[in-house]
Amino acid sequence: MINGEIRAKEVRLIGADGEQLGIKPTREALQIAADANLDLVNVAPTAKPPVCRIMDYGKYRYEMQKKEKEARKNQKVVDLKEIRLSASIDEHDFQTKLRNAIKFLKDGDKVKASVRFRGREIAHSEIGKKVLERMAAETAEIASVERAPKLEGRSMIMILALSPIADGLKYHVYYFLGGLLRCQK
Repeated sequence: MINGEIRAKEVRLIGADGEQLGIKPTREALQIAADANLDLVNVAPTAKPPVCRIMDYGKYRYEMQKKEKEARKNQKVVDLKEIRLSASIDEHDFQTKLRNAIKFLKDGDKVKASVRFRGREIAHSEIGKKVLERMAAETAEIASVERAPKLEGRSMIMILALSPIADGLKYHVYYFLGGLLRCQK
């Protein structure tokens, strides 16, 4: 509420420079604000008496919109990227999928690793679980398992997220050696 919208009989007044001016009748507070070519803004309507501040309301609204826009701009939207594996995946294919998963994690996204069982493969779901556990072990330096491997229909799913430790250290993956992940700060 600003200026004439304030219905209280008296208000606790704060000056334009932030100093306390004490409890004043609303009419007198409005006159002080008008003399300074500023607005009387109710900043705490639930207080007894309500707290009002003398300020340039247009400038205040502009600053608040600017802060909100900046906060939205700095907000990172986390996507969920999927890596599809098979229970009988070959070593090179696994390394390629692992490299992609690490790239997604580095970009700040979560990774959904899934193993789809075809035909009778579902009878040996423990093989798929081993593949997912290996994926978790290989990415352990930079990722944590957010959701453990779980069978859902004909697929086994696990979700990986960048671990807070790796996120804080800003790890950069630079090469693989014998299936082991090497990182540097």
